[in-house]
Amino acid sequence: MLYPNTWRRTALAVFFLAAAVALAAAPAHAGRSCEAHKPTPQLIERGMQLAQQTAAALDAEFARSGSRVVVLGRAGQDLGKYGLRYSHLGWAYRTSEGPWRVVHKLNDCGTAVGHLYRQGLGEFFLDDLWRYEAVWAVPTPEVQQRLLPVLQDSARVRTLQHLPYSMVSYVWGRKYQQSNQWALETLAVAMEPASVRTRDQAQAWLQFKGYEPSVLKIGALTRLGGRVGSANIAFDDHPNDKRFADRIETVTVDSVLAWLPRARLASTAVTLRLEN
Repeated sequence: MLYPNTWRRTALAVFFLAAAVALAAAPAHAGRSCEAHKPTPQLIERGMQLAQQTAAALDAEFARSGSRVVVLGRAGQDLGKYGLRYSHLGWAYRTSEGPWRVVHKLNDCGTAVGHLYRQGLGEFFLDDLWRYEAVWAVPTPEVQQRLLPVLQDSARVRTLQHLPYSMVSYVWGRKYQQSNQWALETLAVAMEPASVRTRDQAQAWLQFKGYEPSVLKIGALTRLGGRVGSANIAFDDHPNDKRFADRIETVTVDSVLAWLPRARLASTAVTLRLEN
């Protein structure tokens, strides 16, 4: 069942946001701050500019190649200290009517759960972004053909949705599931519907295809502070030998964008950045 999102609508954003539909009604975030604040006119304008330019670029790609599915990322947080450029991704697809929609997982603010959302590009980028930059990669025709019907089907897209959420969930664990992890596991479901029905099967497929997670260097004090201060951060699903060595292996946008062309599942990433 689809539910409306709760983000504030503005006159400038009506075109993109009126069609935004979510799989859960709650303030949510992924790859950005969860602090409650009123969006400024400048923030809204820049977010909408990025959405409009991204839509134009994706429409141009559709006109050129017929591509209707991309993996789309944003930079909602400064993750430079971990060597990462982007913080969150989802699967974007072009509807038969024309507009692009993004299916992605978001964490409910202040909680340890995450739900799936179906949004327009405007809402996807209408955030207090750390950097006004979009990044995407175009899957191969075969991947698009398999993914599109899954993304359009609210039941199939929830196949491996797992409610318990941690921003740094272990890549090969099943206790939690963060946003980028859901996106990869859903790719596995789409590519192998006959044999991938569980998260462990999806992860086995990803390992077979050579996916390698990012390894974040996070010390014990940082882990303790994050776990105590945030409901959506947990480290107890990571193997002890890796966790106590400060090696946190998790799914990141950067690792996904590096892996997809290596696995011959998508093109090299394309970026679009608003100038200051």
